[in-house]
Amino acid sequence: MSVDGGAQRLKTEADEPGWEVDPDDDWGVAVVATVGRQLRLRREAVGMRAAELGAATGYGEDLIYKIESGKRIPRPEFLDKADEVLGARGLLSAMKEDVAKVRYPKKVRDLADVEAKAVEIGAYVCNSISGLLQTPEHARAAFESRQPPYPQAEVERLVAARVARQSVFERDPAPSLGFVLEEALLRRPLGGTMVWRGQLERLLEVGRLRNVTLQVMPTHVEVHPGLDGKIELLKFVDGTATGRSDGAFNGRPVTDPRQVHILELRYGTIRAQALPPRESLAFIEQLLGET
Repeated sequence: MSVDGGAQRLKTEADEPGWEVDPDDDWGVAVVATVGRQLRLRREAVGMRAAELGAATGYGEDLIYKIESGKRIPRPEFLDKADEVLGARGLLSAMKEDVAKVRYPKKVRDLADVEAKAVEIGAYVCNSISGLLQTPEHARAAFESRQPPYPQAEVERLVAARVARQSVFERDPAPSLGFVLEEALLRRPLGGTMVWRGQLERLLEVGRLRNVTLQVMPTHVEVHPGLDGKIELLKFVDGTATGRSDGAFNGRPVTDPRQVHILELRYGTIRAQALPPRESLAFIEQLLGET
C-alpha cells in the first residue's frame, strides 16, 4: 500500500462514528486522557506541529487535537503510525489494548472479562440470538431496531463490543460452551434474507466446534423452566460459578452456591427438553435451505 493510500485509509477510519469517549466511563476517560497526554508530549519533544503529525498519519489537525485532549478514541492503526512517526519506541503502540477496550461500554467490558475467565459457559436465550453467536450484520440490525432509536455512533460501538466478546471462541484451551435457542428466533429473518442466511451459517459453523453444544428448543414444547426469560451460567477453574436469570432473584447475578444450583437445575431441564445437538444442527440446515 502506498503512503497516500495508507493515509487515506486512516483518515476514512478516523471519521467513522463510534469513537467518541463516553464521559460517564471514568476508566475510559482516564485511559484516553493518558494516551492523549503522551501523544502531545512526544509530538512536542520532537518539535512537530499537530498539522504535521496529522499529515503524516492521515488525520486532520483538528482530530489530532481532539485525541490529545482526550475527546476522541484513537484507532490502533493510528497509534502504530504515530509511534513510528514520533520515534516513541513502542510507548504509544503499547497502549493499543487498553485503548481498544475503551470503545466498548463498561458493562460489556465487565461481561467480556468474566467470560474470558470462565471454563464453562451455558446460556438459554428466548428473545434474541445470543450475543456470542451473532454476526456483525445481525447485531447491527438488532441494535437498529431498538426504540427509541440509538444514535448511529452508539450502534457502531455496541456492534464492535458484541463482536469483541466472541474472542472467547479463540481461547486456548477452549472453554466448554453451551447454547439453547428458541425455534421462533430461528424463523425471524432479522435484517433481511442475506443477513439472516449469514446468521444461520454462523450458527452452523459454531455448532460444529468440538467445544460447543448448540441446541434448539422446539416451539411445540409447551412448558419449560425458561419461560420467564434467559438463563446464563458461568463456571470458573477454581470451582466457583455465577449465574443470572430474568425469572429468578430479581434478575440479579448470583454467586451463592444454593442459588446457582437452582439455575443449574433449570438450565439442565431446558437442555433435556431441547432437541439434541445433532438434530438441532439438522434443523438449522433445513431452515437455511428454505431461506
